[in-house]
Amino acid sequence: MKTINDIREIVQQHRDVLADKYGVSVVGLFGSYARQEQRPDSDIDLLADILRPISLFELVGAELYLGEVLDTKVDLIPRRDIRDELKSSILESTVAL
Repeated sequence: MKTINDIREIVQQHRDVLADKYGVSVVGLFGSYARQEQRPDSDIDLLADILRPISLFELVGAELYLGEVLDTKVDLIPRRDIRDELKSSILESTVAL
């Protein structure tokens, strides 16, 4: 399983592709990996800022791309789309990437 530093390094290596091709900037890690409670079947939850208007197709493309480079299923959540009732707990537990 990957560590927070592994995830940070891989995401940083792909920052330009994510921004240029998909219009997203990954800003943080949350969920089980951020809490260091991940299991072998855990996905990686990433928080992203949207840099320009993008389609759902581009967002899913970015999520699949990240899953490929991280070799783990990824949930990519735009910061602006976090439900209000979850926002404070997610943002408080997010580890900056």
